[in-house]
Amino acid sequence: MWIERKEKGQGRQILGVGMAKLLREIRQTNSIAKAAENLSMPYRTAWEHIRRIERVLGKKIVETRRGGARGGGSAKLTHEGEKILREYERYERFLNNLIEEECLEAIFMKISARNYLRGVVKSVEKDGIAAKVRIEIKTPAEITALITREAVEELNLNEGDDVEAVIKATEVLVAKSEKKE
Repeated sequence: MWIERKEKGQGRQILGVGMAKLLREIRQTNSIAKAAENLSMPYRTAWEHIRRIERVLGKKIVETRRGGARGGGSAKLTHEGEKILREYERYERFLNNLIEEECLEAIFMKISARNYLRGVVKSVEKDGIAAKVRIEIKTPAEITALITREAVEELNLNEGDDVEAVIKATEVLVAKSEKKE
């Protein structure tokens, strides 16, 4: 995951996971040297990354103050540095929430009744990495789901199995019902 700037039809990476970590460390420690050390990154590499981002943006992202002979310098993110890091973190939260929602949906099958159809597998055709599963649903109709061969094998789908077809915007998910005894 990264943020890039489009120029002349080509994207130039601005900020990815590693650079976001570096900027967070600079914000926390007020020091490029300490941030680089905390990330086990050479000081020179940290500066190279900072300069590359500044070249792409055309703006400074880190403001530094020189120390004396015994050190004592400091660094802090500029307004532009804070802005780009906030944008990255917003994007990161969005993707993490999206992934979390998808996982929760898959784990708990939290779906609405209108997208959930029970049926019986009428045929399974395996071909290469894909498989075609024909499902006869209770309301007299059949649904055909194109799923991976691996999914068919993981679910151990066979003709006559009771299944649930979950309709999503662009796909049909298949879940196998446990037999009631």
